[in-house]
Amino acid sequence: MKSKGPLAVHLVFWILILSVLLWDTFNAHERPTLYEAGVRFAYFALINLSIFYINYTLLIPILVKQKKKYGLYMLSIFMLIGIMVLIKIVVASLNSDFFLSYLDERTGKIEYLELTKYVVFSIFVSGFFVVVSALLKLAIDWFGSERIQRDLVSEKRDMELQFLKSQLNPHFLFNSLNNIYSLAYQKSEKTADAILKLSEIMRYMIYESNDSWVSLSKEVAYVQSYIELQKLRFKDGAAVEFTINGEIDDQPVVPLILISFVENAFKHGVANDPNDPIRINIIANQKILHFSVSNKKNKYNKDLMGGVGLNNVERRLQLLYPERYKLNIVNSETHYTTELMLDI
Repeated sequence: MKSKGPLAVHLVFWILILSVLLWDTFNAHERPTLYEAGVRFAYFALINLSIFYINYTLLIPILVKQKKKYGLYMLSIFMLIGIMVLIKIVVASLNSDFFLSYLDERTGKIEYLELTKYVVFSIFVSGFFVVVSALLKLAIDWFGSERIQRDLVSEKRDMELQFLKSQLNPHFLFNSLNNIYSLAYQKSEKTADAILKLSEIMRYMIYESNDSWVSLSKEVAYVQSYIELQKLRFKDGAAVEFTINGEIDDQPVVPLILISFVENAFKHGVANDPNDPIRINIIANQKILHFSVSNKKNKYNKDLMGGVGLNNVERRLQLLYPERYKLNIVNSETHYTTELMLDI
């Protein structure tokens, strides 16, 4: 659907011109006749509007925008002004008592304007409508192009985000199913609980995460559910220190923005060492979210596919939190630590 902005600009412009015309009409003579007023408005509508929209809808789009024939455009403008001035002279000559007469305030008598002065005035008025129509056309087209460009950029960003998200969900599901398969293979009694916990997590991913933003409390609850699911993999539970400080409320955050860091810790770290547990810390207020994950590195884990989730989440941060996030990753010989700070 086209923007209503250009129409509003045209309406405002012609209302202003009409106001000036009304003021001039009813101040030229004390009591203008109906005929005089009709001639003045017909003159204005047929000639000046014609100048404006011939230039606006025909000359600029065809000769300037389409064909780039600037010389022909200038020639056409001179011809348009010449023809319209000639029409104005004819109309003024047939109605000289109205168009060429004026009240001399010094003598109090009606005087007549010289025709040459009226020609100069008509050229000036015609040129005014040519210039204004050109400026409006160029301005409206420029703003329209800017709006289209913004829409294209936004559309491209949305498509990229959808693509990243479509990669993230299967990536998470793939890892979770591997974990459940491992439990089932061991004939663990935790298999049923793991499937139930996974169904709760998938419910969030399918329904809640379809929105552009979710509350921080829901995102944190999702992370907690994921941790509980991972704990079921281990006989004595996973070694995890999960701490929350500050305000965990309805602050808006992008869904699934935290889970990849936690998932990466479980997938590539050591999760069963009580002396060096996976440490997950959340500190939040109404403006800042600080999220950190640290894990001992598993030297036997050679899976190179673990970076898919982190690459995706970093790209989503770039798109959705430009200039509003800091991501610090420390990859030492023994530990892997990620720190994320968001302006929320």
